[in-house]
Amino acid sequence: MDEKLKQAFITGVERVAAWSDLLDEINVYPVADGDTGRNLSMSLTPLRLAGGNKDEIVRKLLLAARGNSGNIASQFFAGFYATNGLSDMKTLVREGNARAWKALGKPRLGTMLSLFDALEEIIVERGFTSDVESTQRILAHLEEAVRETRDILPKLQQAGVVDAGALGMYVFFEGFFHTLSGMELKYRPLTEVFAGLLKISSSFRETGENGYCIDTVVRIDTSPDELEQIAGDQDSAIIIREGDLYKVHLHTNDKDKVKARMSKLGSVLNWESDNLSSQIRDFMNAPADAGLHIMTDAAGSLTRDDAKKYGFTLLNSYLNVGEKSLPETYFHPQELYKAMQAGIKVSTSQASIFERHQFYESVLARYEKVLYLCVGSVYTGNYDVVMDWKKQHDHENRLQVIDTGAASGRLGTIVLAVQQFFNHTQDVGKTIAFAQKAVQTCEEYVFLEKLQYLAAGGRLSKTSAFFGDMLRMKPVISPHPEGVKKMGVARNRKDQLKMARERLAASLDGDSRALIMLEYSDNRGLVSEFGDELARLYPKAVIILQPLSLTSGAHMGPGTWGMAFLKTA
Repeated sequence: MDEKLKQAFITGVERVAAWSDLLDEINVYPVADGDTGRNLSMSLTPLRLAGGNKDEIVRKLLLAARGNSGNIASQFFAGFYATNGLSDMKTLVREGNARAWKALGKPRLGTMLSLFDALEEIIVERGFTSDVESTQRILAHLEEAVRETRDILPKLQQAGVVDAGALGMYVFFEGFFHTLSGMELKYRPLTEVFAGLLKISSSFRETGENGYCIDTVVRIDTSPDELEQIAGDQDSAIIIREGDLYKVHLHTNDKDKVKARMSKLGSVLNWESDNLSSQIRDFMNAPADAGLHIMTDAAGSLTRDDAKKYGFTLLNSYLNVGEKSLPETYFHPQELYKAMQAGIKVSTSQASIFERHQFYESVLARYEKVLYLCVGSVYTGNYDVVMDWKKQHDHENRLQVIDTGAASGRLGTIVLAVQQFFNHTQDVGKTIAFAQKAVQTCEEYVFLEKLQYLAAGGRLSKTSAFFGDMLRMKPVISPHPEGVKKMGVARNRKDQLKMARERLAASLDGDSRALIMLEYSDNRGLVSEFGDELARLYPKAVIILQPLSLTSGAHMGPGTWGMAFLKTA
């Protein structure tokens, strides 16, 4: 595959990742469950490996696909990816579009299918010549197709927005064709291109579905007829075949019954379920825009659900588990720790500078004032990346950046406390001052079970890890602006809990108002019990239970847990 074509795929995927939050915010069709951005970002991640074995990429697209939009998009690109070069653009677009339409039992115009139709129409009619003029012509045609989605589907008309899936594909192809034509990778913000079409009407109400959204992959040797019976007569049902694998997407009120029926047909390889009721509730109750928007790194032991609930933006790093690579907040913690215990190779990697820059632009396009509580510069290059971008692009000083010197729970605790403070005061200046103070006073202690994972990641010599584990040494560490400091050693879990109590007692008394974050890896039950104890000791404190950031978990391993705390009054 041509190098420029490879990069075009990657650029498209990174553009979608950067605008995924906006796509979630306008996702009302077929159900207002606010997950189109997430689903597209997850589903298209295999295209970051563009240039690899074609059959393997197509298989990974099948396995990665999530949601209605993600499954349709994955089928388009399964066909689209089969190209042997730019000269075959008409053929690959036709094949991709044909596959996308076949994916749905009841395809509908007004979705990303309309955008794929528009792409095929303009490419077949006018061709593509890898120049600026051709790119501008194609994108203008696609832009109009996105606009028209609002007028095609009644639900989009009611909400006053364009289709999230169609917009996501526009974002992808804008990056894709810009790269192929050699255009400078500068883009008009989507909020400008589609002004007035990206804000859900205050009168809109979702009256839709309950139950569960299911994505599964089944290997069967028999006829797929029963799969069609299980899917039922649904607008959103999708059944895709790739060899002996069948990808099924459907909505159901009884996920256990569906899984049992699937298991009788063959081997269930992948199983993902989302609670539609809770997704719709969270979507309809999303926080309103405020005078200050907070952005931070997912390394702070915060989840996408947290971001939606409290109204901040998370910047992901990538987690690589075996052959699977996804933004860290898209992984299930149990999947990571199960893989580590099985000896599967695990690593982390930073998002590209381009992807980060796109994120900054997407956030500043949607919010007037942004505070970025950045993971400590001693741990990643994120701070240097944002400051370089700010110097070149933020001439109005709309983006405030604080190097927190923190990671994992310490960072997350600071973020939640700052968000709460601003919600209460609505004062930007006081909030920034509070954040700076919180950076100085928040503490965190992380209790490791084994040293072997630090050694595997190159953060400790293998000899030291061997002797430490042999002697059952359980180090206690704390992230600081200067780096990770060793705070002591515990022999067993009892000693760990004792040290945690002592550290809390040294900073808090029984009447203290504080935010205490307890972080777990694969040991939620144990950490939860400790939380119950702390609730009795500190009745005025707010105690929250969070999964340890998976970038931290990937380096520290199963059995790790942590405690971060900040006095709030």
